[in-house]
Amino acid sequence: MSQSVLTQKEENLVNISFEIAAEDFEKALQQAYDSNKHKINLPGFRRGRVLRKMIEAQYGKNFFYEDALDALFPDRYEGALDEHDIDPVSRPSITKFEVSDSGVASLVVETWTKPHGKIDDWKGIEYRKPVIDATDAEIQAELEREQDASSRLVNITDRPAKDGDRVTIDFEGFHEGVAFHGGKGEAFELTLGSGQFIDTFEQQIEGYNIGDELEVNVTFPEEYHAEHLAGKPAMFKVKVLDIHEKQVPELDDDFAQEVSEHDTLEEYSQEIKERIEEGKRKATDREVEEQLAMGLGERVEVNIPQAMLDTEIERQITDFARIIQQQTGMDLEGYLQMTGMDRATMRIAYEDQAPKNVRSRLGVEAVIRMENIQVTEEEIDKEVDIVAPMYRLTKPQFIEAVGKGGMKNIENDVKAQKALALVREHGKPITAEEAEARKAEDMPAEEEVAEEKPKKRAGKKKKDDE
Repeated sequence: MSQSVLTQKEENLVNISFEIAAEDFEKALQQAYDSNKHKINLPGFRRGRVLRKMIEAQYGKNFFYEDALDALFPDRYEGALDEHDIDPVSRPSITKFEVSDSGVASLVVETWTKPHGKIDDWKGIEYRKPVIDATDAEIQAELEREQDASSRLVNITDRPAKDGDRVTIDFEGFHEGVAFHGGKGEAFELTLGSGQFIDTFEQQIEGYNIGDELEVNVTFPEEYHAEHLAGKPAMFKVKVLDIHEKQVPELDDDFAQEVSEHDTLEEYSQEIKERIEEGKRKATDREVEEQLAMGLGERVEVNIPQAMLDTEIERQITDFARIIQQQTGMDLEGYLQMTGMDRATMRIAYEDQAPKNVRSRLGVEAVIRMENIQVTEEEIDKEVDIVAPMYRLTKPQFIEAVGKGGMKNIENDVKAQKALALVREHGKPITAEEAEARKAEDMPAEEEVAEEKPKKRAGKKKKDDE
């Protein structure tokens, strides 16, 4: 027996009507009362001792309705979505809510649903042929990185400091003879030539021995974060406490044996080459998938509801906020204040990309339907094995954390991967040069752009005149 009624209002916009049984709603009302009674004061009653019927008599019978509905709505709504196989693309909006004399709660919920795109032909989509070969320069750079990581610091006592040395210093900064805040350090380790300190500070330490005391004269940059010092000269009193020289090993067979399981540098270089190319392969595979998805988005025929675009813009803003939080520890509101932006301006920045992202996803889903792409439990399980460690969770913990909806998303992701692999198999790889040529062909000539602008202005003037 159906638990809800679906009504199609317009394309991709539906109403869902359902009821909550009187006993279930009453139970939720009582729980709402139990959770909130200690917060409510009525004259003549001690806090937490006010009877529910007294509160409802004072503030209205519907006083606890909102809390009760908050507790019941998510499960009932999800059940209705499953019942009618609906994929919403917006937050639900309750357009009608009534409670009968018998205590039955009746709701009508409005939501936008995901449209189904159509593609006449998904084959032959062009994508840039990935270049994964590791160059000699890349291999050498990785060897040098390993070489630097294997270096050791040797205490130096018989010569002055030079570029590349790590020195330990005491220092104190003065502006116009007065010490300034934040300009003092003790036993500070500084690598000469690293550019860690301003101006020529590090170069002026070169040539001094352990125990030497010197004065370093510098000028703060104009854009220095401390405004009272920006662009101002300063003098630092510095004492050299010790000097260490970085000694790096030779790039030879002994080095290869020390840092790897290989006997020769040639063998180790080959391993590095394969490692670089594997990394490139993974990166370019993602790039190719993005190109193919965008290509499908350009071919898909679909009407996208504005609610879906709004949801995509909010998703992009949320992703950006998470990145800012991870990189700086700053929340989005703090970032907006610091940059002088507001949320409305940020939304505008994402408006051009949002339709492309949505169309690409709908294009991939169109291929999934057209080719009836299915996934096995083993394929889903394998994907969970990859994803769960990214969240530092075991497989059971991940499955419990994401729930039914999250596992459905995993299944859809695997289907999308298989669809894009199929599109790639039937795609057309082109070189980077060919891709640039295609891009140039698609761009309007400067003369055409110049002609188009007066036409637009003339069109606007005509409309204004009307």
